[in-house]
Amino acid sequence: MSTPAPQRVLITGGGGGIGLGLAQAFAARGDRVAICDADPAAVAHAAEVLPGAIAVEADVTDEAAMDAFLGRVEAEWGGIDVVCANAGTGGPAGRIETLDYGDWQDCVAANLHGAFLTCRWAARIMRAQKSGLIVLTSSTAGLFGYPLRAPYAAAKWAIVGLTKTLASELGPDGIRVNAICPGAVEGPRMDRVVAMEAAASGESEAEVRAKYVRSVSMRSWVNAADIADTVLFLASPAARRISGQILAIDGHTETLA
Repeated sequence: MSTPAPQRVLITGGGGGIGLGLAQAFAARGDRVAICDADPAAVAHAAEVLPGAIAVEADVTDEAAMDAFLGRVEAEWGGIDVVCANAGTGGPAGRIETLDYGDWQDCVAANLHGAFLTCRWAARIMRAQKSGLIVLTSSTAGLFGYPLRAPYAAAKWAIVGLTKTLASELGPDGIRVNAICPGAVEGPRMDRVVAMEAAASGESEAEVRAKYVRSVSMRSWVNAADIADTVLFLASPAARRISGQILAIDGHTETLA
C-alpha cells in the first residue's frame, strides 16, 4: 500500500478511546490533526500527546460550539481531507418501559445529531474542493438488535442510513463516505458499559464480559489500534474506490441478543 501525502484530519470525540487512537495514528504518519471533545480533561490530555494539533473543548450537540470549532479549523487550514464523525455516548441501559425520555434524547443527540452537524460542515467544504473522505462511527449495534440498549442501537442504525445517503449525495463531487462498526472495544468506556448492563440485567460483570466474547466468532475483543488501522486504510489511495460501505471491525459479531 502506497504512503499517502500528509492530510488535514478532523476527529470529533478525539479526546479518548477510539477518537484519540485515530488522532494519534494520523499524527504518527505526519498528518495535521484537529480534535474536539466535550470533556475538558480529555482535551487537555489530547493536547499533550498530540503536539501541534488543534484541540478544542466542544460538545457535538451544541451548534454554536461546533460552529466555533469547525470555523477555526476552516480558517487555519483552508480545507479538510478527512473527517471522522466519531463522537458518541453509550446512553442508558434498561428495558424500554424503564427508560427516561431525556436520557433517550441525550443518547440520540450525541450519536446522531452531532454527526449531522459535523457532516453538514464537511460536505460544504469538500464539495468546494471536489474531494474528501467522511468516516462515521456506527457500531455493531447498528447491525443487530441490542436488548436493553434501545437508544444506542437506534442512533447507530441511523448512522448507517446517514452514511448510505451521504455516499450517494456526495459521490458525484468526488467525496467518499463510509461507516465503521466497531465491536466491543477494550478500555474504560466498555468497562462502564459492562457495569451498566450488569446492573440492568442482574448478571455479574464477568458474565456480561463472557457473553460479549461468546457472541464473536473470533472470541476476542477489539482495541483502538484495530480501528485506527482500518480508518488509515480508508484514508489511503488504496481505498480510493471504497464508498458507501459499512465496515464491521469486530471479529465477526454473530449476535447481540
